[in-house]
Amino acid sequence: MGTPTKATASLRLLLTGATGYIGGSVLTTLLESKHESIRDLDISVLVRDEEKGAVLARDGITSIYFTGFDDAGTITAAASEHDIVINTASGFHSGLARALIVGLSQRKKETGKEVYYFHTTGTSNIADKPLSKEYHESRILTDNDDLYSYLKTREAAEPYQQRTTDLVAIDTGLELNVPTHLIMSPTIYGDGTGKFNRRSIQLPILIRTFIKSGQAVVMGDGAGVWDAVHIADLAPLYELLLFKALSGEKIPSGKKGIYFSETEDYSWKQLSQGLADELFKKDLIKTNVVKSISLQEGADLWTGGDKQYAELGFGSNSRSRAKLSRELGWAPKRTKGDFMGSFKGEVEAVAAEFKKA
Repeated sequence: MGTPTKATASLRLLLTGATGYIGGSVLTTLLESKHESIRDLDISVLVRDEEKGAVLARDGITSIYFTGFDDAGTITAAASEHDIVINTASGFHSGLARALIVGLSQRKKETGKEVYYFHTTGTSNIADKPLSKEYHESRILTDNDDLYSYLKTREAAEPYQQRTTDLVAIDTGLELNVPTHLIMSPTIYGDGTGKFNRRSIQLPILIRTFIKSGQAVVMGDGAGVWDAVHIADLAPLYELLLFKALSGEKIPSGKKGIYFSETEDYSWKQLSQGLADELFKKDLIKTNVVKSISLQEGADLWTGGDKQYAELGFGSNSRSRAKLSRELGWAPKRTKGDFMGSFKGEVEAVAAEFKKA
């Protein structure tokens, strides 16, 4: 093979989801990191779109092409050539997580050096079901709690694909001696910094629905409370955990390696009312009165009729406190009120879509 160049001698990082909202922002954060150990990483991305791969190549990013999340052979082979994997592509695909971790375990056996797996997931995993009354609790969980046992108990009572994937990631990591770190985030908002998708998911979905319906809605009384985090605060958490791992610090992994990332909370009624007010101001809806709808109506609007996904994602209580993340040095800049203050920009961005259509 000849003398290793700096690139081949460097630690290698594989990022999934680089063309998405979270992954694109994480990639930008890593490329612009103040830490030399991160800037020196040889970064590759798993992508499906060759045109987007060509754009990323201009920043020195190597693209590895795959056909989709079920392409386990390509995914495992790619991970086996890297020391670190950051998976932001999907928290709802167990096969993807397992294939990446299997690849890392092969790398570890081959090099004898430590490998690291970082996994993107969400706090709908810890959400309750106050509308259907199938499961209800008011507790606020912290990332210093025994979240692994909590997830196991909840999963045994009711399988949920994202939670299933989390447990597969942790258990596969333990089985194959690969340290896993799960970043479990609430509603993410704000402008991303990636090259492609710079918009979040939850807010635009709601805004589009409200514009099409001519009125804002909320399931039930909208009393469920969730947390939020700005993408510009979330991406540095990935950077922080990666830096600590690269520095040899033994940060919590496996069953203890689940990290929250909240900065404020809101109720679904507050969210719908805030969006209604902005939409009404811009004459995009006929009234700023928020209409109450049933769980089934919400499921039909947002999740293709799936009541479980609708309730967990748009009507539940999901309360998290990022104590562990903060103890490790995570210092988000946004605070209470910044989420509500973002509605104007979110509405304007979606309104611009409708004008183009």
